[in-house]
Amino acid sequence: MKHFNFHQTSEIIFGTGRIAEAGEIVLKYGRRCLMVTTPDAPLQPLYERVKKILEDKGIVVAHFDAVIPNPTTETSSAGSKMARDHRADVILGVGGGSSMDAAKAIAVEATHEGSAWDYLFYKEPAPDPSKVLPVIAITTTSGTGSQVTQVSVITNSAERDKSALYNPVIFPKVAIVDPELMLTLPASVTAPTGFDVFCHAFESLINPGTGAYVTLLAKEAIRLVIDNLPKVLNNGSDLAAREQMAWADTMAGLCIASAGVTLPHGMGMAVGGLYTHVAHGEALAILYPACTRFTADAAIEQYAFMARTINPELNDTPDKEAAGHAYTEIVKFLKSVGLFKSLKEVNMPEDEIKTLAKQSMVLPDYKGNPRVATYNEMIELVKEAYYQS
Repeated sequence: MKHFNFHQTSEIIFGTGRIAEAGEIVLKYGRRCLMVTTPDAPLQPLYERVKKILEDKGIVVAHFDAVIPNPTTETSSAGSKMARDHRADVILGVGGGSSMDAAKAIAVEATHEGSAWDYLFYKEPAPDPSKVLPVIAITTTSGTGSQVTQVSVITNSAERDKSALYNPVIFPKVAIVDPELMLTLPASVTAPTGFDVFCHAFESLINPGTGAYVTLLAKEAIRLVIDNLPKVLNNGSDLAAREQMAWADTMAGLCIASAGVTLPHGMGMAVGGLYTHVAHGEALAILYPACTRFTADAAIEQYAFMARTINPELNDTPDKEAAGHAYTEIVKFLKSVGLFKSLKEVNMPEDEIKTLAKQSMVLPDYKGNPRVATYNEMIELVKEAYYQS
C-alpha cells in the first residue's frame, strides 16, 4: 500500500438544524465575534438569525458584510480593521467559499503586520500560530470545502493575481455544515459550486499526495456529486439530495486538505485572477474537458473511474478503453448541468491566451498533475478551452 499522510483538525458539526448550536460553539472560543459575510440580500434573514443565536449566548457581534466573490486584499484589509476596532477574539465566516476564505485571511491580518497577501504560502515569515484568531465556518453552499481546509484564496486586483494562504493555523476550529441552509440556493450557484466538489475529489485522486484514506473519501464524493447534483438542480428543495451534496463537499474538502489539487485548479485560479467576473466553479467547468483530454492517458485507472461513474454502461470495458471515454463523458455531464461553455463565452480577450497560459504556471498545482504541461502545451490547453463548442 502507498504511504500516505492524512491530517484534519476541524471539528465537523454536520446535519440539518445544527445551525442552532452556533452560539454555544462560538462561545468556546470568544465573546467578541466578527461575523464575515457577503452583502447578498437573499441571505440577510440567515445573517440576522445567526446574529440572534450568538447574541442570545451573550456574544457581542460586529458584522462585516462586504465580502465579494473572489475576495480581494482590499476585502481582507477592511475586515481586519473592523476586527481590530471591535476587539474581536473569534472570527465567524458565514456563506460560501468567499466568506469563509475572507474570514481566514482576516483572522491572520487582524493580528499581524502588513496584509494577508504578505502571508501567502510561499512567503516568509509564516503566520504566528499564537496570534491567529480562531475561525468558525458555517457553509451555505456545497461548495468549496473551505470549512475544513487550511486554505484561504485571495485576489490581488492590482497585480491581477489570485493566490492563497496555506497553513494549518487557519484550519477552522469548527465547521458547521447544515444542509437546510442550502435549500434556497439558486441553480446559478448550485451548479458551479457543485462541480467544484467533483473537481476537488477527482484531483485529489490523481494528485501524488493521495493515499488510501483520500481515495476512499474522493471516490464516494465523486459518486455523490454525479448522482445528486442533477437532482438539486432539478429540485432545489430536495433536502435528501442537498444532504448528500453537503456530505460530498465536506469529504472533498478533507481530500484537498491532505492531497491537494492539480492542473485544472491551477489554471482555474489563473482565470479567476485575470477575469474576476468568472466564478471559480465556472472556470473549472470550462477547463475540465481540455485537461481531461490532456491527462487521461497518464492516469488511466482514475479516468476510467470517472467515465464509469458518469456512464455505468462502461463498467465492463477495460480501463484503457473506459479512460478513453472520459473526455466525452465529462462533456456530457457538464452539458447536463448547464456548465459547458468556453473561455470565449465568458469574454476572455483572445489576445490574452498566452497571458493566461503563463499565469497558469505561477501556482505549483499543475506540477502535481500526472502529466505536467510545458508552456507550449499550456498554450494549447488554453486555446482548446477558448474555442471549444
